[in-house]
Amino acid sequence: MPAISSAGSREQAKRIHDRVVGIPPTADVLDEMTTYIDQGKVTDAAYLAMENSAFYSVTLKNWVTPWTNEEADVFAPLNDYTATVIGMIRDDVDFREILSGDILYVADDSVDAPAYSISSNAHYQALDDLDADLKEVLQATTQSSVTGLPANASAGVMTTRAAAKSFFKDGTNRAMFRFTLINHMCTDLEGVKDTTRSPDRIRQDISRSPGGDSRIFNNSCIGCHSGMDPLAQAFAYYDYEYDLESDPDGESGALQYNTSSLIDPETGTQVQGKYHINSNNFPFGYVTHDDSWSNYWREGLNKNLGWNESLPDSGNGAKTMGQELANSQQFASCQVTKVFENVCLRSPQDATDRAEISAMTSTFTNTGYNIKQVFADSADYCKGE
Repeated sequence: MPAISSAGSREQAKRIHDRVVGIPPTADVLDEMTTYIDQGKVTDAAYLAMENSAFYSVTLKNWVTPWTNEEADVFAPLNDYTATVIGMIRDDVDFREILSGDILYVADDSVDAPAYSISSNAHYQALDDLDADLKEVLQATTQSSVTGLPANASAGVMTTRAAAKSFFKDGTNRAMFRFTLINHMCTDLEGVKDTTRSPDRIRQDISRSPGGDSRIFNNSCIGCHSGMDPLAQAFAYYDYEYDLESDPDGESGALQYNTSSLIDPETGTQVQGKYHINSNNFPFGYVTHDDSWSNYWREGLNKNLGWNESLPDSGNGAKTMGQELANSQQFASCQVTKVFENVCLRSPQDATDRAEISAMTSTFTNTGYNIKQVFADSADYCKGE
């Protein structure tokens, strides 16, 4: 139920347009939106607002860009992660594909931009520099056809170059899992901490007695790693390769995936060497031999994330693990909450707001995971504020 408002329909129309698009409407659009609202067709008014190119080039760009980097910097350059999410929303693609699809959006031939490259962001930087109309110029393609990544190794935005540069670069690939939780499940690791799960899949690099005190591991470290490490094993074949000496920031680096014909010299398998670093910290810890993953959070405290029981609780690779996350109730409610906050300019505050989030989440999951519908529903709810 939309919030009760004393604002007139014209004022509501302008508020919807300002918040959804980020700029004022033209007089003709405002008139048409006002008519829709007078007729009780608020959703139609919101969809009319979303026809403005600024919805894609401003609102969605600013909404998505912080997900693409660890600093959550809204001013980061346009990249393949951001462009792909924008294109998916424009084309009403099932939003669950964001974590599993063999999908990529690039500029069409109308734009004078360098070709897409796996080792450069120049293609998207050119779109930024040209202030290109993202609603018009983006076209769908597949990662497998453009980047050479095998189709079964594509995992939506997780396997874009931008995500790889931010979250596969260096480290142990746990960053990719952590920031996927933050950006697409609306929780950091502390929010899913559960010390009751088995530690049998925690890797060797995690000391079982940090500082000589095993209680720290048993009461803290195990809470995150017991669930994260079995899931992050899905990324075992991925890395972001760059020349540390000539390119310390990795600006010319590229996502690298070990196919069955690429054996890592450090592990003797497809598993990237980073999965075996610091193995002396606890030699009896888990040794990663492949990219099989298991979801230990289907039981215990995190069962309340609403896992889809029709899916298996284990699999191989980032694609199937992304499907596991994206088919949870937590994923759906996270997307709705983020849109609500973006449109209403506030977090849900009371029981009425929480009931609306629940209702919008139900609509979202029952209508093909269409994000534009969530923007329209949020605009309707907050149009009088």
